[in-house]
Formats: sequence, C-alpha cells, structure tokens
Amino acid sequence: MNYRVPVWLKYSLNVEEASAYFGIGCKTLHQFIAEHDESFVLMIGLHVRIKRRLFEEYLDLNVSIL
Repeated sequence: MNYRVPVWLKYSLNVEEASAYFGIGCKTLHQFIAEHDESFVLMIGLHVRIKRRLFEEYLDLNVSIL
C-alpha cells in the first residue's frame, strides 16, 4: 500500500520535502544540519530526516527578520 500523507501532517521530512515546505534550499539545509546538533535532526542510518514541528519551533525562536 502506498499512503499519501500531506507534508504539513508528517512527523518528519526528508531534506527535499523540508526545502519545499520551509522555502530553504537543500544545500543550505544540509549545511545547517552539518553545523548544528539539534533535537530536530533525526538520523535513520545515513538518511537525514527533519522533525517538522521541532524545526518550526526552532526557526520561530532563533530566526529574526531584519
């Protein structure tokens, strides 16, 4: 069976999904993940997943608009 869950309902996103959802480039996300050891990063083997809700909260608290 192939389930289609909307991105905004998923627990975790791959880098491509997170890039589209948050409007951040894949390259920038990979660099950000490499530089930060945060609770929103989920490693499954060699695959990187981003916990959507926790990353949203992190961005809300740590990114300011100039």
